[in-house]
Amino acid sequence: MLHQHRPHTELYLRVRILARRMRKNATPAENFFWEKVRNRKLFGLKINRQFIIQCRISPDFVKFYIADFHCHELKLVIELDGQIHLRQQSEDMIRTEHMIRYGFTVIRFTNEQVLRNWEEVEAVLNELMEAQLKQQ
Repeated sequence: MLHQHRPHTELYLRVRILARRMRKNATPAENFFWEKVRNRKLFGLKINRQFIIQCRISPDFVKFYIADFHCHELKLVIELDGQIHLRQQSEDMIRTEHMIRYGFTVIRFTNEQVLRNWEEVEAVLNELMEAQLKQQ
């Protein structure tokens, strides 16, 4: 039996290669954040990094986003914004809207917040995660 080729499979495979490359070339803020949350260190929840999220924009158009960090249990996306995000704010807003439409909660922190104010970032995440767990 032949498998039907999905038109977006090739794109997904290219995005997966990019996500793996991004994991290997993480920013200092991403590396710091990862050390703080990996192995269920944050609220006992599993966090993935450079996680691919698929959003079907229309019946024949699929968009893949690579979330910096993702908690499957809470459908939570955590984005760390560096200098490049200052130039792509409208793209980030569209991307965030798509993910919210698919049921994700998206929260953004700057790299500086993560590196200089970890306690504050951690407190915000703990509060958000606790609230979402109570809703389940």
